[in-house]
Amino acid sequence: MFDFSFFDEIHDRTKSSAIKYTSLPQAEKMPVIPMWIADMDFKSSPAITEVIKNTADHGIYGYGEIDDEYKELVIDWYNRRMGWEIEKDELLTMPGVMFGVTMAIRALTKENDAVLICQPVYYPFKNVVVNNNRKLVVNELVLNNGRYEIDFNDFEDKIIKENVKVFLFCSPHNPVGRVWTKEELTKIAEICLKHNVYIISDEIHSDFIFEGAKHIPISTISDEVKEKTVTCVAPSKTFNLAGLQASNIIIPDKKVREKILKERTATCYHHLNIMSIEATKSAYKDSEAWLEGLLKYLKRNVEILQNAFPEDYKITALDMDGTYLAWLDCRKMNLSADELDDLFLKKAGVWLHNGETFGKGGKGFMRMNIACPTSVLEEAIERIKSVL
Repeated sequence: MFDFSFFDEIHDRTKSSAIKYTSLPQAEKMPVIPMWIADMDFKSSPAITEVIKNTADHGIYGYGEIDDEYKELVIDWYNRRMGWEIEKDELLTMPGVMFGVTMAIRALTKENDAVLICQPVYYPFKNVVVNNNRKLVVNELVLNNGRYEIDFNDFEDKIIKENVKVFLFCSPHNPVGRVWTKEELTKIAEICLKHNVYIISDEIHSDFIFEGAKHIPISTISDEVKEKTVTCVAPSKTFNLAGLQASNIIIPDKKVREKILKERTATCYHHLNIMSIEATKSAYKDSEAWLEGLLKYLKRNVEILQNAFPEDYKITALDMDGTYLAWLDCRKMNLSADELDDLFLKKAGVWLHNGETFGKGGKGFMRMNIACPTSVLEEAIERIKSVL
């Protein structure tokens, strides 16, 4: 197992052009701890760092293109870890998952067609639908005994009434931390197949699964749903490579793949850059032990956070099946979104993501990125407790 001391180290990112640390807001009495955007404060695996250094040392940074080794490493990773069988010709590369989602929406719908999402959810889901002049349809997740569930009656009713063409799915779910069960995935698939709805599944967090949960790519539920699904995955969250801009979009249906490729070509985007290609190869070839150590480290952070606030603090960190994004229930405080921001950011000096950003169901919640050294998490907890 990877040594925990690797993840304990604190790194100064303020001069690295990292968006997480640029334009830090001001707290009342202390420097701000940024725990809002979803990137990690850990160095990537040493193997990835080494291959990037070697690529840089070559000194020529021309156009890149993936090869068979790239595809084989991606395919082997998902087969070994998730039992997902992918064919080489099913894989398209994109500079990012949301770029791939956008291409899929543009390929599978036309303007004013309806796209369904389940809120609270990663806020670019709403943006990509609205900004491409598609009709946004929302199915509100239901919080039942501290665990979010899909209201399947409303889910199907919305599909029928709004003539939904695409379901944009988040699996595992950001921000509520759910890893969907096989029964839930099967129900989603059955409804979508029944009403001829395509599924675009954002599975970027699928490597962050904690003990007791299992990620199942929805494309593997059946051969029928496989042909109606576009799955978006990437090494970016898993290995902290978001700035290198690489993702893989899995599209089994040839006609759908050709439509999405046509949309990609229309943007004049063609290939990944050489740094992202080599980093992705190294991630899937040489960095699995690093990831296993990271998962254990993150699980410890989850446990620390969930035990941090006794009931009188009026904060509950909901259980997490996966991801590194904690969902804090602050509704007992009876504070508005602005008041919550004021409390956490200005008074405690902890920059969280306000829950209302993710939809109206996020009112009274805050999202916290716990992918940081444990000492930083503990400092953030103490700051929050001190102002409560």
